[in-house]
Amino acid sequence: MVSHRLLHKKMATIAAAIALGLSSLVAMAEPAPDFTLPSSSGENVRLAEQRGQVVMLNFWASWCGPCRQEMPLLDEMSKRYSSAGFVLYGVNVEEDNTDAKKLIQQLGVTFPILYDAESKASSLYNVDAMPTTVLIDKKGEIRFVNRGYKPGDENKYRDQIRELIKE
Repeated sequence: MVSHRLLHKKMATIAAAIALGLSSLVAMAEPAPDFTLPSSSGENVRLAEQRGQVVMLNFWASWCGPCRQEMPLLDEMSKRYSSAGFVLYGVNVEEDNTDAKKLIQQLGVTFPILYDAESKASSLYNVDAMPTTVLIDKKGEIRFVNRGYKPGDENKYRDQIRELIKE
């Protein structure tokens, strides 16, 4: 149960971030909700099985321009940090993943894509913007939530990833 003091502090942090127009909000560490989704390789991926690694969940849709723009940059990050205990999952939120599969092939994305056709994971993570990028630490706690994307945000992502890898 969340204390009133903790809840008030969290609400104040959110209000301050909104007032400043920040696209990123440092979340207070809270357990990342577990889910299992089918992947682009045909197997199911369970988030809880990734404990011990830094995990990035990037919720996206093929119709989202900023999502398309950041995907190649995310692919670079995935390749760069995978040997340091980092894993990136692109979570496609569309009911029909036909366009998503075409886009992945067109962009040459190599990181694993999960399909959330029934919005199970999207609901658990309160996804209300495209893209939404969530960083989870090695203990399985949400540490950063980034809503939207604008050029240059990839630098913020790299800083967040490096910070969590060092822990």
